This record gives sequence, structure tokens and C-alpha cells, in this order.
Amino acid sequence: MAPVDGAMIHDITGPLAINVMKEMGGGSVFDPKKVIMLFDHQIPADSISAAENHVMMRTFAREQGIYNYDIKEGVCHQVVPEKGRVKPGDIVVGSDSHTCAYGALGAFSTGIGSTDMAYVLKFGELYFRVPETIRINANGKFQNRVGPKDLILTLAGDIGADGATYRALEFCGNAFSEMDIPGRMTCANMAIEMGAKAGIVPPDEKTWEYMRGRTEVTPFSLASDEDAVFFETRNYDIAKINPKIAVPHNVDNVVDVTEVAGKPVDQVFIGSCTNGRYEDFAEAAEVLGDNVFSEDVRVIMVPASKAEYMKVLKAGLIEKFVEAGALVEAPCCGPCMGGAFGLLAPGEVSLSTSNRNFRGRQGSTESFVYLSSPATAAASAITGVITDPREV
Repeated sequence: MAPVDGAMIHDITGPLAINVMKEMGGGSVFDPKKVIMLFDHQIPADSISAAENHVMMRTFAREQGIYNYDIKEGVCHQVVPEKGRVKPGDIVVGSDSHTCAYGALGAFSTGIGSTDMAYVLKFGELYFRVPETIRINANGKFQNRVGPKDLILTLAGDIGADGATYRALEFCGNAFSEMDIPGRMTCANMAIEMGAKAGIVPPDEKTWEYMRGRTEVTPFSLASDEDAVFFETRNYDIAKINPKIAVPHNVDNVVDVTEVAGKPVDQVFIGSCTNGRYEDFAEAAEVLGDNVFSEDVRVIMVPASKAEYMKVLKAGLIEKFVEAGALVEAPCCGPCMGGAFGLLAPGEVSLSTSNRNFRGRQGSTESFVYLSSPATAAASAITGVITDPREV
């Protein structure tokens, strides 16, 4: 049983947790300053029920003295780190499976169910089984237009969708020490796609630099002990990794992009908590160059937070994307969870930089979702078919 340093709820799972807490006798939350609330999945409200959930959570926040970021800041897994609501060494839980993203900063962060979250809101602690660790040693230098998303897709295909169930992934090697924080977030975010309880990058100077100005923290070492025992160690030469793509309908169904090149796509989505940061859009813009997007493709771009949106805006990239034919939306989850907008009709094909491609994830159960890096997504949006970004 361990105390938690942060508990995050959003507009989809938050109402469930609040209702269960009331069934448990209600009362006050354990510490309103440690409860993180925001809306990101269905914003602005896209249905009466969504609007009712928003009102319910706003009322709860006022009654409990919880600061509510509401619809103003963006996707939870981007907002929590950038607002300094998580730091290395923290235990943070969220009623969303991709809460593991905060492991990019050296935190133990994990997704929990709404009943568990109700318990956390009331008591401020939760029972955990300490997970065994799979150590990932990734070294070398990426090829041109190959990056963190291609690496984590490689791991997903190698380890499998349940190959790391209730284990921690420890990301090590010069590939991660030289990787920027956005890239680390991409990798930690998708640890859950292998069943992992957490995905952790040991904090280093890049981590401490990211934390400066966000929250007070004194640098310390969180590296594994020299005599640490690992469940398994896996080694990767990232120079050998080609652009990857997860084909329907499983995240671990990963192949080289060249194996499915030429497949027509109806929609391309660049964004989500996996790849919705400025660096991802800059990568897409580099691939785009002076080209325009195919008239046969709906291109939807959604920065992950207001802060990231402003970076993209000030860099002139939104104008570039809009002139090329894209629809750039305000920060939210968007097409990723097939809720608010960007849904697919039966038979349609989506290429997405998000984290899941299960049947029905982005609309019809008869549609098809492929997952890729921003570079591959941008290249494919230009040609109208799945394309190796190195060829554009």
C-alpha cells in the first residue's frame, strides 16, 4: 500500500470515479492539491451527456477545492508534465491507461480503473504489486526520418501486446540518453500497449532541465542498482530500424512501412498524447516541404496542449498546414478515441500517429486504422497512399 503524489481524472472516466466515491460514503478528497482534473476527450462538449458530465465534474471541483484545467489546456498526458504536476520519483495514477506516459520523467505512473480511483480520491493511497522489470537497451543512431515512434513500434511488435503484462519497461542506452523529452514521452506513452504497468526513463540532465520552472525538485539519481535483477534484458541497434507501421487490428502487428506501401488512405491524423508535440509537427512540416496534401485524403492535425499549439502557431506551421489542405483543431484527444470528431465510415482507412488501432477505435468497426510516426503520416498524406518517408 503506497501513498500517491498525484491522481488524474478527465471527462470520460472522472464521473465514474466521483460517483463510486460517493457510493463509498463521499466526504472530502484526500488532498485537493494532489488531484488533477481536466477535460480532453469530448471537448467542447459534443453531446448533451458530455455536457452533463462536464457540469458534474465542475461542481465536484468547486465543492472539493480542486483546481480544474477544464477544456482550456489540452490532453491530460501532455498537460500533467508541462504544468509540473509530476516529477521524477513520484507515484502518480490516472484513470486513463496511457498515464504511463509520465514515466518519461522518471516517475512511476500508471493507469487505474475508476473504482480504484475512487479509493485513491478518498484515501490518497493504493495497493500495488511491485512489477518485475524488462530492461530495454537501445543504442546507435537513427536513420534519417526514423525516430522514437518507430522504435516503440518495433518494441511493441517484438514484445507483443501482452509480453510485458504487469511489468515495468526500463528504457536505457544512448538512444534514450540522447533522445529529447518529447521522444521519451512517445515511448513511455506506449508501454501499456505491451501490457506494461509502467515505462520509465531514468532521469538525467535533460529531465532536470525540463523540470526547471515547472516545479521545485532537487536532482538525484534514479538509475538501477548495479546488482539489480531484471526479468529480461532486450538489446536494440536503432540504426537497423526502418520506418515502422502497425497494421490493423493490433498494435503489435508491426511491419516495415515498405511492406504495406501503396495502400490508399482516406484520413491521416497527426496528434494525440503520443505524437502531438511541436517536435512532431516540425517533423511533419519538414517532410511536407513545398508539397500539398493529397485531395483524396482528409488531414486532421491536433496539437496536444495549448502550449504546444502556441509553439506550432508561432513557428508558422499552422498556416503552412492549412494552406497545404489540413484541418488544424484545438488541443484535444480528437480522432484518437473515436469520440468527438474524425470518425471513420465502414471500409475507410486511417493512418494515425496515435497509440491504438483496435477494431472500432476511430469509428466504424468495419474501418481500418494504421499507426505510424509523424514523418510517415505526413509522407502518406502527400501521396495519398502509405509511403516510406525517406522517399519524399
